[in-house]
Amino acid sequence: MGGLGAVGMVVVLLGACLFALLLVVIARREAGAVRARAEQDSDAIRAQARDTLAEIERRELRVTDREAHLAAELATLAETRQTVLREVDEADQARRRAERALDSAERAASRTISDAERQAAAKLSEANDQVVAELSATAGLTREQATEQLATRFVADAQAQAAAQVRRVENQARRQAEAKARRIVTTAVQRIAVASSAQVSTTTVHLPEDLKGRIIGKEGRNVRAFEALTGVNVLIDEASDAVVLASFDPERREVAAAMLEALVADGRINPQRIEAAYAIAGEAAAERTEAAGHDSAERAGVDALAPAVVEVLGRLRLRTSSGQNVLEHLVECAQIGAAVAAEVGADVAITRRAAFLHDVGKALTGEHSRSHALAGAELLRECGESAAVVNAVAAHHDEVVPETVEAVLVQVTDAISAALPGARRESVEQFTERMERLEHLVSAHTGVRRVLAMAAGREVRVIVEPTEVPDEALAALAEAIARQIESESEVPGEIRVTVVRELRASATAG
Repeated sequence: MGGLGAVGMVVVLLGACLFALLLVVIARREAGAVRARAEQDSDAIRAQARDTLAEIERRELRVTDREAHLAAELATLAETRQTVLREVDEADQARRRAERALDSAERAASRTISDAERQAAAKLSEANDQVVAELSATAGLTREQATEQLATRFVADAQAQAAAQVRRVENQARRQAEAKARRIVTTAVQRIAVASSAQVSTTTVHLPEDLKGRIIGKEGRNVRAFEALTGVNVLIDEASDAVVLASFDPERREVAAAMLEALVADGRINPQRIEAAYAIAGEAAAERTEAAGHDSAERAGVDALAPAVVEVLGRLRLRTSSGQNVLEHLVECAQIGAAVAAEVGADVAITRRAAFLHDVGKALTGEHSRSHALAGAELLRECGESAAVVNAVAAHHDEVVPETVEAVLVQVTDAISAALPGARRESVEQFTERMERLEHLVSAHTGVRRVLAMAAGREVRVIVEPTEVPDEALAALAEAIARQIESESEVPGEIRVTVVRELRASATAG
């Protein structure tokens, strides 16, 4: 029994050892699993840390690049500022030199006049005694009578000499002033170097080579549809990658150019797409107007304009005066006016702003009975412009009195811009008016919906309402229009009249 108890104890001890070993194995496995998870977590944390560090490095690089870009821009702005400061300093120095020269001339003139008066008085005093005795002896006059006659003669001689001297000084001062004025105007025009802004009757649109055939279409149907919608002649030159749009009406040319650019960008060109592009181009006129106003203000260097003024300025992109585009004329005036104001020491900002806005009323002449100068001044007053700018605009045609030097400079810059070689051509304006009269003459006929004068007035395309003019009446209407043009129009040569009647029907399925 004692042996069995010992064996039992051994068995119990062995079981306890095996259990302990089992616990150790389990503990090691769990420790390995924990270690593996810890390593995975550590790897994930290290990967995340590496990604974070890489992102931080990329951001640092971007910040570094941005700092370098900003430093370059700051350096450029500093150089521009130094250049502007130098130009302003040179202008101030030139003005001071001119003022000193004018003061010197005035002092010299004063001294010359004083010397002449003193010399005349001395001569009168020296000759008085000698001549009095001779006059008394020869004329039988008393001394008092001879003295009075002699004094009268010498006073007249002295006055004549003084007047001659004054005229010489005035002429010299006038020549110096004219030379200074010519130098100021020449310097301003040379610094600006504006190009001629004469408005022509064509617009050029550049194209890829592979689109010419698609623009023409099968047997020219696309070109015919394009011309019928826009009233613009399409000229395609085989020798160049460009299409020329010809019309006397700048609004038609603008719409046609926008249509053609949209069709080229789309690549699908057919009569249906041309009609859709025409509708879109017509609806986008307001956007083009606003964009033109903002662009011109930016080029002129004028900011903080009221939205109503920007819209009116944009409308001037289609307005011409004696062949000169009015909006380009305003940009030129702003640039030239700023240069002239800097030369003479006037307020550059007011001169630039007033010169840029002086013809804004030309877009309102059909809405007001007043002149464009007064209409533009009233618009600017309502939009909060300063009194100096309003007066300069109202006075640029001498309808009101100029109250500031800047108002006079606006008149000067307006004349300079209009006098640039090729800036204004009366023939363009007369041609446009003649085409408009021709269209207005034909539009008076019953049933006419639209009239398009094309090919420099050699062709008139008349589109009629199909519900008012039947097919059998087309020939008679064309003949009547031709006879009326022949008797009342001023366009020389033959004019071809084409009457178009088109009836369409559409329906929606589904």
